This record gives sequence, C-alpha cells and structure tokens, in this order.
Amino acid sequence: MNEQKHWNNIATSYNEEIFDVFASDRKKILHKYFRKNTNKKGLAIDFGCGNGKAFPYLAPRFKEVIGADISGNLLKDAAARGYKNVQVAHRDLSKTARLPKADFIFSCNVIMLPDAETNHRMFANVASLLKPRANAILVVPSTESMLFTSWMITELYRKDGVKTKDIDPEEFDYFQGKRHEIASNIFYINNVPTRHYTSLELEVITKTYGMRITALERVEYDWTSELGDPPKNLTSPHPFDWLVECRLT
Repeated sequence: MNEQKHWNNIATSYNEEIFDVFASDRKKILHKYFRKNTNKKGLAIDFGCGNGKAFPYLAPRFKEVIGADISGNLLKDAAARGYKNVQVAHRDLSKTARLPKADFIFSCNVIMLPDAETNHRMFANVASLLKPRANAILVVPSTESMLFTSWMITELYRKDGVKTKDIDPEEFDYFQGKRHEIASNIFYINNVPTRHYTSLELEVITKTYGMRITALERVEYDWTSELGDPPKNLTSPHPFDWLVECRLT
C-alpha cells in the first residue's frame, strides 16, 4: 500500500475514521506521561503526528515541537491548529528522518504497518533521534488485548449457550490473515492489516535498537471500542494498547 497516498486520501475524514486514543484513554495514562516528560526548554517530536491531535498536550510542555508525518494533507490540518511553537515536517519516517535530536519523542499507533522491515526502520529512527537520557513514548496495538477480546467474545456466547465453533466468523474478522501474518502478530482492523505487539516482543525490539524500557503500561479503552453492544456489566479488564516508555541504554 502507498502510505502517503492512503493518508492523503483519508485526511478529510480522519477524525471520523481513525480511533481517537486521546479521547478514549479511560485512565488518562497519556496525560500522566506528558506531564512526567515536560521540558519547557526542550524539543519534542511527534513522530507520525497525523492532524496534530497531540499538539494540545505537547505545545504547552515544550519550548519547541516538531510534528512529522508522511501525509502533506494531514500536515496542513496539523499546522492549522495554530500553535506558535509547533512546526510541521513532511517526512517518510521509515526512511532517514532528517530531524534534529529530541528531548522527547511521542509516537501514537504509527509503528504498526504489516511490513516488518518498515516497522524496524521506524524503531531505529526513534532511537537515532533521541538525545542521551531523553525518553520516547510509543503507543502500539497489543496482541494480548486482541486475544483477550477474542476470548471474551467466546465467553459471552458460551453464557448464551453457543459453542465457539458455531459463532459467526464475522465476530473474529480480525483473524482473516494468512498463517504468516498471524505468526507475525498482524491482525485486521477494519480490513486493514495492522501489526500488534506482545510485551516480550517490545522488550526485545527496543533492546535491539539500543533502548531500554523504563515503563510499560496499558492505555485502556471502553468495551465499545471492540464490541458493538457490550453488556453493561462487562467491565475490567478492558481492551488496551501498549504504552512503552523507553530511552537509550
């Protein structure tokens, strides 16, 4: 898939089509980590900024913010937010980033493409852009959450007397991938192949690029993010993305 063309085409409907992590973050974990990493003299990079949804959180906490993205159309919307200390940069983040070293990097559901080499280049770029002792916050889809949601669906049907083998396959349409995709933790979200990660994978991958994980938390969402009409008594544990805080070793 041509990523630049895809995101340019989706720019006008971005807010409707793309899941809003900031609005859906039940426990406001992202807010906690933005506060923790505030540096009023520092530079933050929003690595894959989209239309700038993170700017209201980053701009007040850093002297300068660079929002980098592959889509020129999304960057126009991001720039239109009007933050004086924010500049945007048209970049393919899977290639040489051509950005300055940063005191903080934020990347939300960007490193999740179906191509392994592309994702690895983005992990490498994050590491290359970090100053010593600077943190990166990466939000990525969770394999554990996907499997837990699948199990919860089978449980709900079991309580209604329906065996797992008799559940409508559309309930599990995210498992439509071929064997090699499932082996690579690629599941389909709205028919788009999307890379998911286990906590152990994240430990290994960050270490590969000279980073160590300093915190690993769940960005939890309501069950409506996964189920069309969840029972009202369906509460914790909730579906989640992984939030990884890491820095250079």
